[in-house]
Amino acid sequence: MADETVRGERRGLDAGDPAAGHGVSTSDGTSTGDDAVLVGEPDGMDRLWVPHRMVYIDGADKPSDDAAGPGCPFCRVQAQDDETGLIVARGRLAFVVLNLYPYNSGHLLVCPYRHVADYVAATDDEAAEITAMTRTAIRALTQAYRPHGFNLGMNQGAVAGAGIAAHLHQHVVPRWSGDANFLPIVARTRALPELLGDARARLAQAWAVVTGG
Repeated sequence: MADETVRGERRGLDAGDPAAGHGVSTSDGTSTGDDAVLVGEPDGMDRLWVPHRMVYIDGADKPSDDAAGPGCPFCRVQAQDDETGLIVARGRLAFVVLNLYPYNSGHLLVCPYRHVADYVAATDDEAAEITAMTRTAIRALTQAYRPHGFNLGMNQGAVAGAGIAAHLHQHVVPRWSGDANFLPIVARTRALPELLGDARARLAQAWAVVTGG
């Protein structure tokens, strides 16, 4: 990965090659070009700098309570335009939005508009539309990304891993052979090749194709 630099929202890979005796990485992910400038010993590894994850670590976008309204991200995003809110599709009772902290590119969430926590508390019509939109999400992701498989699931309650437990959401995660690696385990980091805005545009177009919209 020597001499490859990706800047902006993707936060970048440092361009240094410690094995070549240059390019010590600084705190902002840049390279000094001189090993003698900063402390530390070259170890032959590149660094994937992801300072944007501090937003998640610091609890940004997490609701302060379980109430409906602007404090809930899934309630708040409904009032935004699709591009700003990363919304891929809107139905009568539910909508589909990109996960702001995705497991993989194209990680979608299918949510009812109504602020309800439990799947059993959803009305029959809400549950039916969530199911229908989940099926369409799989078709759209297949059209756009050709994944090898999917993870589908709802985490009910914080104890079950729900990050936002007060507003029901169904995860639709595309999977590829070999997409799991050491980064999430040892570095609490995921390497994603596509920006969220680009993924939303790609999936909105695919959604229109598979629905004939």
